[in-house]
Amino acid sequence: MFMLGFPLLLVPFAIYNIVAFLLSGFVWTDPLLQVRMISQAEFVLTFGDALVVVALVFLFLEIAKATRMSRRSVVDHVLSLLLFIAMLIEFLVVPETATATFFLLLVIAFVDVIAGFTVSLRTAQRDVSLETVRGD
Repeated sequence: MFMLGFPLLLVPFAIYNIVAFLLSGFVWTDPLLQVRMISQAEFVLTFGDALVVVALVFLFLEIAKATRMSRRSVVDHVLSLLLFIAMLIEFLVVPETATATFFLLLVIAFVDVIAGFTVSLRTAQRDVSLETVRGD
């Protein structure tokens, strides 16, 4: 699969950066969609919420990728870790990223790193089989 070795969460991270730095005055809390529910409550989906939903879909795909054991999966985990570190540094030093939307993307990237390593370790643990030798 060609997506191995590429951190999919780079896509929402790139979208955030493109929008934040190229569209001055853009507000992530502006409504994208408003729907009146049966209960007469107003459901409002913001641009930031939509980007978080996209990131969650990519997180699912990343976790599914982590279940495959191969040499490329190590590269995939390292790249995901590097992406998380880059996002963390950007969050701490760049004013445009001091938003709840970016923070949620950062948390999703952290979950990706932890889940990727955990799933890989559990999968590798199942692949190791130990035989007992009976002494007669």
